[in-house]
Amino acid sequence: MQPDAHVAAAIDILDDILDGAVAEQCLTRWARAHRFAGSSDRAAIRDIVFDALRRRRSYAWLGGAESGRGLMIGALRASGVEPDTVFHGDGYAPGPLTEDERTARVPSNAAPEPVRLDVPDWILSQVRQAYGDRTEGILSALRDRAPVFLRVNLARSTRADAITALAKEDIAAVPHELAETALEVTGNARRLRNSRAFTDGLVEVQDGASQAVVAACLPFVEGGRVLDYCAGGGGKALAFAAAGVADVTAHDAAPKRMKDIAPRAERAGTPVRTVIAVKGVYDLVLCDAPCSGSGAWRRQPDAKWTLDAAQLGALTGLQDGILDAAQHHVAPGGTLAYATCSLLSVENGVRIEAFLARNLNWQVVDQRQWTPLEGGDGFFLAILQRS
Repeated sequence: MQPDAHVAAAIDILDDILDGAVAEQCLTRWARAHRFAGSSDRAAIRDIVFDALRRRRSYAWLGGAESGRGLMIGALRASGVEPDTVFHGDGYAPGPLTEDERTARVPSNAAPEPVRLDVPDWILSQVRQAYGDRTEGILSALRDRAPVFLRVNLARSTRADAITALAKEDIAAVPHELAETALEVTGNARRLRNSRAFTDGLVEVQDGASQAVVAACLPFVEGGRVLDYCAGGGGKALAFAAAGVADVTAHDAAPKRMKDIAPRAERAGTPVRTVIAVKGVYDLVLCDAPCSGSGAWRRQPDAKWTLDAAQLGALTGLQDGILDAAQHHVAPGGTLAYATCSLLSVENGVRIEAFLARNLNWQVVDQRQWTPLEGGDGFFLAILQRS
């Protein structure tokens, strides 16, 4: 496929997403209906679609419409390419520009701040309240593609040896300061899944800030039992096990989310037990609670535009319920850790304040916030112990 055809395909996919469909599902449906498209074509189209979703408002502003065509016209103008060179109708290229599309040239510097930063108006106010003069930098970072991070499995390799093993397969990676186990992939990331370093369990894909959350919890484990209460795919449970924690249990309210934990643990050589019903107590209980995912909107940019106040309210209620339930599984003298990949205070510090108001026998012993300005996703962590 030619680049012009990639744009035409992205227009159709974006129109479906703008009508309310899920981005990943739209991309999968398109790929199944266009089996002639090779893996490189699918990857290129995916990149175009996700870049447009990250910058949906500013591209619509430059393109004159919040539609697939409008976003692609805006994307071309933002990159300094004249849209007529792509929108010409020859072959599989999108049809020529209409007169209205050709004359829709509003300067980007005239855009309102939420448009320029590609964020819903109400989210801008929440982020500004929490981060003040760092707001523009944080939201600007969310407009770009997220870096690819790896966690070095210290049970099988050192960071230096992992870099060497990746380099043998032309995958470039460098250490990252977010965690002692963190590598940032700087070249040939798409080769990673088929690499020996990955299939032999030397490295695992995990965001750098997510690794930092585990590292911050480790001093409170002291070789005891860890429960990953909202484990999902098990990234943090596997990180605890790789760090030498001997007894790691993963639980999730939706057990199907944990289906990949067993094969991932086998590949890494770090056992993790999964349970449907939690019984007993643990020395550290980590609640990586369901949240808006606002700290990871670079990876799931469509979520930035579908979140509303009602959904956020439902999430905060769920987060309160998780904390209230999880505290009963903390052993005497143990630790309760609460984490989200959110940048919003209402899901983070406000939830901890509400928990402490309901449970006077707990206190915060550590609290941290990572933002995309540090390189990884946005993450919040609070560590609590009984008074």
